[in-house]
Amino acid sequence: MAISNYSELKAAIADWLNRSDLTDSIPDFIVLAETRHKRDFKIRRMETRVTASTVADSEFYSLPDNYVAMRNIQLNTDPKTPLEYLTPEQMDRIHAGSSKGKPKAYSIIGNNIQLRPIPDSVYQIEILYFKHFTALSDSNTTNDMLTHHPDAYLYGALVEAEPYLQNDKRIQVWSAYYDRTKNDIISSNERDRHSGVAPTTRIDYGLY
Repeated sequence: MAISNYSELKAAIADWLNRSDLTDSIPDFIVLAETRHKRDFKIRRMETRVTASTVADSEFYSLPDNYVAMRNIQLNTDPKTPLEYLTPEQMDRIHAGSSKGKPKAYSIIGNNIQLRPIPDSVYQIEILYFKHFTALSDSNTTNDMLTHHPDAYLYGALVEAEPYLQNDKRIQVWSAYYDRTKNDIISSNERDRHSGVAPTTRIDYGLY
């Protein structure tokens, strides 16, 4: 069975489960699989670039709504200036106080990016980060993950049905399939990262 959209994915999950009483729960299994994907994958298809401008005397900036993990932040100066990542504890120790100037480092605190020194002017920053794929639904019927890795969706959703399938030996099989798929995706991503240009997306983004 081809799996290219949300309806086909739900139908495939129903076929594999072979439990008509779980049909209404299949969308929940898919949501849980997507949550699993956010934890398990940091791959090139999730990479995106955004640009924004700092505000003088402001050190905290909101992360994008679809943020999963950071790869890099740089100032778009001439030449471009990569910012050093520091933990919040390192930031407080190395860049203590409220000194202002050209940012040299960043940290992540909650849902915010912290810049130190605190910007003393307007700087354009470019953020390269991993975004989560847009969740599947009746109105959003596909995404890059489903297009390129439908097996990760299928096996991920099947594994999430485990609470309803106690002592079902199929769970072990599906879990092994998911782990194998995950490892294959990660290995393929590492090979591609060193052999070609990453398929990133660039957009302008307001951090407020």
